[in-house]
Amino acid sequence: MPVPDLFAEGLARGWKTHNGSRLEKDLTLEADVAIVGSGAGGGTTAEILSAAGLKVLLIEEGPLKTSSDFKMQEAEAYPSLYQEGIGRMTKDGAITILQGRAVGGTTLVNWTSSFRTPDPTLEHWAREHGVKGLSVAEMAPWFEKMEQRLGVAPWAIPPNPNNDVIRLGCEKLGLHWKVIPRNVRGCWNLGYCGMGCPTNAKQSMLVTTIPATLEKGGELLYLARADKLLFEGDKVSGLECLGLDERCVAPNGRKITVKARHYVLSGGGINTPALLMRSDAPDPHSRVGKRTFLHVVNFSAAQFDRLINPFYGAPQSIYSDHFQWDDGATGRMSYKLEVPPLQPSLTSTLLGRFGIDNALRMEQLPHTNVMLALMRDGFHPDSAEGTVELRGDGSPVLDYRMTDYTWDGIRRAFHVMAEIQFAAGARAVLPMHSDADYVKTLDEARKLIDGLPMELYRARLGSAHVMGGCAMGEDPERAVTDSLGRHHQLANLSIHDGSLFPTSIGANPQLSVYGLTAKLATGLAERLGKA
Repeated sequence: MPVPDLFAEGLARGWKTHNGSRLEKDLTLEADVAIVGSGAGGGTTAEILSAAGLKVLLIEEGPLKTSSDFKMQEAEAYPSLYQEGIGRMTKDGAITILQGRAVGGTTLVNWTSSFRTPDPTLEHWAREHGVKGLSVAEMAPWFEKMEQRLGVAPWAIPPNPNNDVIRLGCEKLGLHWKVIPRNVRGCWNLGYCGMGCPTNAKQSMLVTTIPATLEKGGELLYLARADKLLFEGDKVSGLECLGLDERCVAPNGRKITVKARHYVLSGGGINTPALLMRSDAPDPHSRVGKRTFLHVVNFSAAQFDRLINPFYGAPQSIYSDHFQWDDGATGRMSYKLEVPPLQPSLTSTLLGRFGIDNALRMEQLPHTNVMLALMRDGFHPDSAEGTVELRGDGSPVLDYRMTDYTWDGIRRAFHVMAEIQFAAGARAVLPMHSDADYVKTLDEARKLIDGLPMELYRARLGSAHVMGGCAMGEDPERAVTDSLGRHHQLANLSIHDGSLFPTSIGANPQLSVYGLTAKLATGLAERLGKA
């Protein structure tokens, strides 16, 4: 029996949407609140504001794709659902950045891992970055609210063999491991979450908050790029958007002018700063686009005699924080350990080499596990960090500068991942580095890793978490917004997304965005109701 397409049913009932690629003439839209971006921040904000009786307009650069479009095919999903057709990279091309770009944002294509912001992170923000009102106790009810709204719970089904490598290896070595909470309801355990969920089990914004907003009379504008904010005095007076072609590549000549009482930016750690920069928004202390963090990730592959089939089953269900806080919040670079799902196209790039070498590595895919380490960047002054810049055409690019401090964390993570993989029974381990090949013993792995040059382009690096770039905090000289997400210089502009984070999170950030923006949006609804 086919899964009903909830979004298609809503559209048939009269939900109001505008397709920027099909406009026959320029358009003007009005709302109480215009929200740029339809991911975790924008979707959560839209539902809360529309439930409070405000008319909301959601603006999304990417296309509207729904469950009936999700065919679990990499060749279809990556070009249509990801920023820059899954080609987004740092300015130097050394780090691949996986970010969603479609109605639902990254929540549409992420791997469902849902962690509360770690306590040491919230404490660090209060102590070092002047953030108020986000203590562990103050945030707990907001996390709980969003966990209930989005079905977040520890994954109850046994882990797939790819995730089980962490569990087995950590148990053997006496290291911490735990089950990952996932935002799913009635999950079919397919394992293709990165291509959009064909069964509507993933509780992304596409099937939760955006439908709730449209049911309340909210509107959705998609295939439209928020290009420039317009200003009068200390207020935003309008927003200019550009209609895009169906492939979401180039403007099609149509303009959409948006007028609202209040504007919320939820485009994430690269696109939100870029919109402010394109608009020449006030930035007296040059804070916009600074301190953008990535949880830069390195990888270790392992071959097993047993079947792993790392492309099937919940993509992430086991993690280890054993090394995450082992030197305190501000000590040496530390990391969280997880695994990625390994669909063939993405994996062939990840495993590296060309021709026969690549083919031989891919031949072993059913017996291959890959582990990853998320570096907790931004807590130490020597940590790697990024700066958002604009290219000549106004599109954003992240200049992310690696440091010796961060490379040290990457080398230590290579060692730990190899140790866990061998403890779990691997017959060979491959640190993902252009100078490495599979080795068959832990001693060989240690010698190999100690000798690898930690350099860009040689170590294979990636990221799926963009945070910071519009940091919150009470001091306008150090932050773009206050702790309520209100822009320090513009009275009717708020930011509700991961760009607010003063550092990285130290965990997959979606639940951090949900909880934080639920709190901020509830406060905004109250203020707008009284205005």
